[in-house]
Amino acid sequence: MKLSEFKFDLPQSLIALHPSDRGESRLMVVNRATGEIEHKMFPDLINYFGDGDVMAINDTKVFPARLYGQKEKTGAKIEVFLLRELNREMRLWDVLVDPARKIRVGNKLYFGDSDLVAEVIDNTTSRGRTIRFLYDGDNDEFMKLVDQLGETPLPPEIISRRKVENSDRERFQTIFAEHIGAVAAPTAGLHFTKAMMKRLEIKGVNFAPVTLHVGLGTFRTVDVEDLTKHKTDSENYRISQPSADIVNAALDAKKRVCAVGTTSLKAIESSVSASGHLKAVEGWTDKFVFPPYDFKIANAMISNFQLPESILLMSACAFGGFDLVMKAYEMAIKEKYKFFTYGDAMLII
Repeated sequence: MKLSEFKFDLPQSLIALHPSDRGESRLMVVNRATGEIEHKMFPDLINYFGDGDVMAINDTKVFPARLYGQKEKTGAKIEVFLLRELNREMRLWDVLVDPARKIRVGNKLYFGDSDLVAEVIDNTTSRGRTIRFLYDGDNDEFMKLVDQLGETPLPPEIISRRKVENSDRERFQTIFAEHIGAVAAPTAGLHFTKAMMKRLEIKGVNFAPVTLHVGLGTFRTVDVEDLTKHKTDSENYRISQPSADIVNAALDAKKRVCAVGTTSLKAIESSVSASGHLKAVEGWTDKFVFPPYDFKIANAMISNFQLPESILLMSACAFGGFDLVMKAYEMAIKEKYKFFTYGDAMLII
């Protein structure tokens, strides 16, 4: 398919700048078999799942990846966005810097009251740099310092229109977040409450945690018309044997396996055995899911309403069918559903 096919007019007013209370978002339910589209509230999700069904949830934890430092000598303010850790012992990180024109190899950056210092050691892309943090403490102490100095990494579409607030640190995190490593939240999971998860468990629904540390590759702009030529950045992921066993039992029993979010979808579709079962794995994936795609594991999915021409929209269209999902998006705009990170949700069954 072509990039231009995923373009549509989205009023800026429909991009949610603040989240609803957890569990109070709207939910559009799209049935692939019948083409029926229903308008519900997120707690109604419970009515579509039963005993033996499984939800694959991404338990990655967002860290405050946006740091503001000062350049040595000039004191110029520099934004440093931590993308991924390259070497823990050497404290090497891939980052984005802004303004990039001021940052050269050999420059040192100072954060906070100089509690943290970094040296630029390489250029990677126009805004990309590799930096080494000059810090002698252990990794736990280092990450605590990053947590103190960093800012919640809300996407540019939000922070260009409002400031980061204290409440974002808690709200830009799922209630099942456990493993630190993401620079963006797996947004479909933001809707769940502990009470909802308990009600699902009472109905016999099982949860299979997987970990995919969301990086900017998930949100990077596609700049080629031919989607087969787009390359995504690799993201670190892990699927444990217990989670694989839970998913495979549901597959064998012909139950629903619901990917909660496109990142969970990407994780489970990245590790499929020859028999069509989920394999335990720990590694990196650069899988790019776009139509047409033959799904092996997931047979249901939850996704927020995504931005035009985004990788996330392409994944949803691959799962739900291009024509049906784009029809649902047209209806969502008409019915004023909220879009993007803090927006409403869609269940595709």
